[in-house]
Amino acid sequence: MFKKLDWYIIKTFFGPFIFIFSVLFFIFIVNIIWIQLGQFLGKGLSYWEILKLLFYMGVSVITLVLPLTILLSSIMTFGTLGEQYELAAMKAAGISLTRIMLPLFFTVSFLAVLLFFFSNNIIPDFQRKAKNMFYNIAATKPALNFTPGQFIDQIPGFQVKFDKITGEKGERIEGVFVHKKANSYEDQQSIVAKRGKFTPGKDKNYLKLVLYDGYIFDDNISNKDYRERQKQPDQSIKFDTLVSHFDISELIKNALEDQKITDDYRFENFTQLNKTIVQNRKDNKVNFSGIGDEFVSQTNNYISYVDVVKSKKPVVQQIKLDTVKEKNKLDVLLSAYTKIQNLKNVNVGKQDQILQTIKYYSRVVMYQQRIFAYSFTCIIFFLIGASLGSIIRKGGLGLPVVMAIIVFIIFYVINLTVENLAWTGKFNPYTAAWLPNIVLFPFGVWLTYKALTDSQVFDAEKYKSFFKPLISFLSKRKEHERYQ
Repeated sequence: MFKKLDWYIIKTFFGPFIFIFSVLFFIFIVNIIWIQLGQFLGKGLSYWEILKLLFYMGVSVITLVLPLTILLSSIMTFGTLGEQYELAAMKAAGISLTRIMLPLFFTVSFLAVLLFFFSNNIIPDFQRKAKNMFYNIAATKPALNFTPGQFIDQIPGFQVKFDKITGEKGERIEGVFVHKKANSYEDQQSIVAKRGKFTPGKDKNYLKLVLYDGYIFDDNISNKDYRERQKQPDQSIKFDTLVSHFDISELIKNALEDQKITDDYRFENFTQLNKTIVQNRKDNKVNFSGIGDEFVSQTNNYISYVDVVKSKKPVVQQIKLDTVKEKNKLDVLLSAYTKIQNLKNVNVGKQDQILQTIKYYSRVVMYQQRIFAYSFTCIIFFLIGASLGSIIRKGGLGLPVVMAIIVFIIFYVINLTVENLAWTGKFNPYTAAWLPNIVLFPFGVWLTYKALTDSQVFDAEKYKSFFKPLISFLSKRKEHERYQ
């Protein structure tokens, strides 16, 4: 059971915890807004839709915000207790530092478990909602990227211009000009209308555009020679209402790719990711085997028969190059050189394919492992933060913040470095996901040991006394050299 002292320590911890978490979450979200907001403002979306979409996209920052918050809060809590001599009073009363840290250790462990369930269940759902919401925006509000008075080619196969865009969702247009992209040998078509509107269709991959009071201009010149084209009369058709459907599936796909939320593995929990990884391994094995067989077959067509044909005689009679005539020798060398160059070109082309395959596999594995790894990071950061706070005995936002930032930068740099190495296939993705924890865990244990033994880790005088013999020796040596 928790005692009053335990509740007091927990209360002291959650004071800065709530404040720091709010500030850090706001900073991370503002960073996302700064990058993404320009794509949405002034393009027909309400502020509520923009905020909701950005929140869905930015909620994943909690996986980094929570460990950093625990690190800062731990340093500030134990630093404040030490600065106000409450830590010394507790120790004088016979309460060990281990017992003082115990309630917060259980609290942080609970937060770590909470982060795991949040990363495993909530974040994938929010990522899915972000994709669906952006898909609906791109499909139902195709005027999102349209600028009045300018020619744009957002619709594949057409160039359009709207003089004016109005309506709550930007669905009403005026001064419409639609031109079909075609070369000089294909039929030409242009449409001019006074007004029109976008309406949602049954299939969101197609844009339904209803135009009113306009003309269709056609030039049927395909498969006709120059003279026939000159005789071709200009054709125009007046219409009161014209309904057109445009294929915008590529537009929607590109819009989703720009938001970097097309990776379906981000919508899966830990168990589902296991199945994805197993399937991906099987696919990679087949792909790599195919690439290897292709190289072997291009190198020597007879190699594939070596294991099948059992004969004491060689399958191919080898010819010594010295016995070949000079002209034939040059032909053989040229043929060999050409084959080598072709293999080199094929190799360069396959490298990108192999790299993309490795990168995707590494991303899936690291995303899965980090669901666990970031939860364990919370506990490591608590050990580091609580130990540093009890050693430096400084509260507030001064030295504790500096120490926490240094630790977090070390963690983040290691995390980013091994991630890039894993994406290039130079590092095992499982090890890469856990390496920051592997590096910082011994440091956290060492700091905890130093704090439990009341070691003066940051005492400058201690380090001066340690190096004093060496400094004295060098000083005497220099003084002696003066008289030589």
